[in-house]
Amino acid sequence: WYNAEYMGDTHSDMSASAPATPAPAPPAPAKPAAPSAFKTAQPFLVGGAAGMFATTIIQPLDMVKVRIQLVEKAGASKSPFKIAGDLLKADGVRGFYKGLDSALLRQATYTTTRMGAFRSISNHLTEKNHGKPPSFLEKAIAGLAAGGIGAVVGTPADVALIRMQADGTLPVEQRRNYTGVVNALSRMVKEEGPMSLFKGMSPTVVRAMSLNMGMLATYDQSKQVLEAKYGANFLTMLGSSGIAGFFASFCSLPFDFVKTRIQKMKPDAQGVYPYKSSLDCAMKVLRSEGPLAFYSGFPTYYVRIAPHAMITLLAIDFMNSKIKALGL
Repeated sequence: WYNAEYMGDTHSDMSASAPATPAPAPPAPAKPAAPSAFKTAQPFLVGGAAGMFATTIIQPLDMVKVRIQLVEKAGASKSPFKIAGDLLKADGVRGFYKGLDSALLRQATYTTTRMGAFRSISNHLTEKNHGKPPSFLEKAIAGLAAGGIGAVVGTPADVALIRMQADGTLPVEQRRNYTGVVNALSRMVKEEGPMSLFKGMSPTVVRAMSLNMGMLATYDQSKQVLEAKYGANFLTMLGSSGIAGFFASFCSLPFDFVKTRIQKMKPDAQGVYPYKSSLDCAMKVLRSEGPLAFYSGFPTYYVRIAPHAMITLLAIDFMNSKIKALGL
């Protein structure tokens, strides 16, 4: 018994004094997989599709907005109801959709680029901030950059759209009578040179930068605030998109006004254009029509821009949720 106990104690002591086996080192954190080609393209594809969907719905309001901005005669009516009624009498329902092909091409270029660029920049900033959402200032800068890039890409289609919508306001002998967006773009290059496709690009870029800053930055920020308080649901998305629509309209209308005047102008009999530049246009309008002229048609512009922004943003969220549900 003594020997057995002694041997057992000795064995226990030997086991206790044996060196412990070191624990295996934890595996290195896996490097995040590079996004697939579809994931990279998703914000561009979804943004463009949402913009085209919204434009198809809002096109009649845009037509009336452009006609209001082109009223230059003192005392001429700028009532959206009067202008819509005159348009309906002259051209019928189809008149409200004049230039729709240009508008869709514009969305396929401009909105695809701006929405994709904004989301790509935002995602990069979130990654850089270790998962923390970008600040409002960072979102505003992302919106400015995305709007400027998108505007450069979309200017040719925008010029064609404005000209086709404005054609009915010109005397019969001065009308261009474009048959469609392809005809408009090809004739502009042939008759006025390639640079005519980028006429009014400066105010277009500035307008797009201001609109996107007002729309995209405020949407992301207000959505973040409302979701933190009320949760993620349709009402918080609707409220966020409504706030975004207002700021998009307020920030961009003066630039939109100048852009429309520049893109629509025709030379006189001596070949002289009424405005030499965007700044010249702004100063002449300020002197002859007053500062409030830059907000001509604000109710119509708001009714056109805000719903377009809201439909676009809601459609983007809807499509993204469906893509996520499908596991793509």
